[in-house]
Amino acid sequence: MKKIVVFTGAGVSADSGLSTFRDADGLWANYRIEDVCTPEALKRNRALVVEFYNKRRKELLGVEPNPAHYAIAELEQWFDVEVVTQNVDNLHERAGSTRVTHLHGELMKLRSERNQELIQPIEGWEQSLDARAEDGALLRPHIVFFGESVPMFDRATQLAAQADVMIVVGTSLAVYPAAMLVRYAKSGVPIYVVDPGNPDVSMIRNPLTHIKARAAEGMPELVKQLTSQQ
Repeated sequence: MKKIVVFTGAGVSADSGLSTFRDADGLWANYRIEDVCTPEALKRNRALVVEFYNKRRKELLGVEPNPAHYAIAELEQWFDVEVVTQNVDNLHERAGSTRVTHLHGELMKLRSERNQELIQPIEGWEQSLDARAEDGALLRPHIVFFGESVPMFDRATQLAAQADVMIVVGTSLAVYPAAMLVRYAKSGVPIYVVDPGNPDVSMIRNPLTHIKARAAEGMPELVKQLTSQQ
């Protein structure tokens, strides 16, 4: 069974109505990244950081997976599929994808400020300011903040190196180190890029097909194309 690695970014979630930090409006427009998405911000103003991620969870619980998420999940009927995502939402899982690696953390989980391996799910959307982990430390969002290492990147590169086909969807390939993932595909492995704009494909040396469409439109078409070859 062929192995397909699907690398997804904010464009996939945007088609469900989730705001991204590049949007001129929406949730991110009211906050500076330096104030809500750095380790320093958490130390300086914990209440603001917790409030911001509570709002993001509330927003997430109000949206549903879109056709791109469902198309990616559908691939599992024919292929060995691994999803590697820059997104922190759970829309891939809600659409039915069973193997999802989150590079930048997971919005619906919290972790100990003392031990990053001590992770727990959150019920609903609201984290209380004084919520604590099993080790007694305060809980924080299970999010990779700007300036922090990306602990799942090594696993993601291993998956990319095993791919027979790679699909890149909804990402500008501008956020590092995640954007480097395409460099780990073996020589000759076809790479499909689904994006309506002009993502930076200069690093891609493999056979490349660019489908100029939004994720919710382009992914179902690509799945039809790939499954028809089976």
